[in-house]
Amino acid sequence: MILEFSWLAIARVNNLLELLQFPFMQRAIAGAILMGILGGFLGGFVTLRQLSFFSHAVGHAALVGVALGVLLQLNPTWMLLPFTLAFGLIVLYLIDQTNLSSDSVLSVVLSGALAIGVILSSLIQGYRGNLMGVLFGDILAIDTSDLILTGLVLIGSLIFLLPTLRQQILLTLNPTMAQVQGIPVRLYRYAFVVLLSLAVAVAIKAVGVLLVNAFLVIPAATAKLMSHQFTRFLVISVMLGVVSSIVGIILSGLLNFASGPSIVLVQFLLFTFIFSWVKLVWKTA
Repeated sequence: MILEFSWLAIARVNNLLELLQFPFMQRAIAGAILMGILGGFLGGFVTLRQLSFFSHAVGHAALVGVALGVLLQLNPTWMLLPFTLAFGLIVLYLIDQTNLSSDSVLSVVLSGALAIGVILSSLIQGYRGNLMGVLFGDILAIDTSDLILTGLVLIGSLIFLLPTLRQQILLTLNPTMAQVQGIPVRLYRYAFVVLLSLAVAVAIKAVGVLLVNAFLVIPAATAKLMSHQFTRFLVISVMLGVVSSIVGIILSGLLNFASGPSIVLVQFLLFTFIFSWVKLVWKTA
């Protein structure tokens, strides 16, 4: 029994090594690294600014863009970009212009977008592979244009956030103080929403509409358990995003699991392990 299991494990490892020779697997690894950095970096700000439900709403409302892309026989990814961007900006504008709480506005707009998305999906005739692929994600299906797009969003995020990191930290921790000190809070908020919406759009193809929020939030939440120093927290979040993405792809190749859920499962297991470890250390300290 043990010998049989060993041979099976060796066979799976050999299959994985063979898979790594194919261009689609190499693109998936490159995409995992880029998306891991992007998700961990932006996810740190998302978690501390309590925008988790916002990214969740943008991801799920993207169903409208996906359905439109399939109906119009266009690449769903390219339809996702303008739709998620418009959705994020409209929601932020409504939050600023009404007396309703942000979660109320998000719930209203998300419900309407989901209703439209379901109706549009019901109009799709025949094969729905593109729709299902975007809903549940498949990082093995990303192409060169997806890598370029992810790289551009990542570069844009780094260019915007790193030079203004001190202002971003103050805005994250104390928005009122940031406004008093002359930081353009409104401009920074809208710019960050643009980046977050684009990040959600490019990550959807890898992990799917249903899991994209976890991809952004779990590494940052795990990092927050490990450090309360902002810069160190961001670095840990990025490292966890990259490592979990690569390990998730390897797990997917070894066990023939879906790639998107495999990545999120690894992130969840890391969170559970580190949470348990922190609690154990705290109790014994």
